[in-house]
Amino acid sequence: MCVGIPAQIIESGEFVSRCRTRNGEEQINMMLTGPKPEGTWLLTFLGSAREVISEADARNIDKALDGLSAIMSEVQDLDVDHYFPGLSEA
Repeated sequence: MCVGIPAQIIESGEFVSRCRTRNGEEQINMMLTGPKPEGTWLLTFLGSAREVISEADARNIDKALDGLSAIMSEVQDLDVDHYFPGLSEA
């Protein structure tokens, strides 16, 4: 399964940027998006930036990834509204 991971650029480069992700610092390939300024949030897949996203979207994606981890760990009484805001309203 391929899951997008939010990343924030902490050192911008033309082809590769150093980014902060939920898994620590990573080198992210910028060939698909082009160079972006420091502080920019990206959605990444397999070490490549795929699109620029907002900070709010990055936070919601990280919450959803935390929720998936909790589900995989078989956490009882999962607070769906916390991990997946707005899902119960859909």
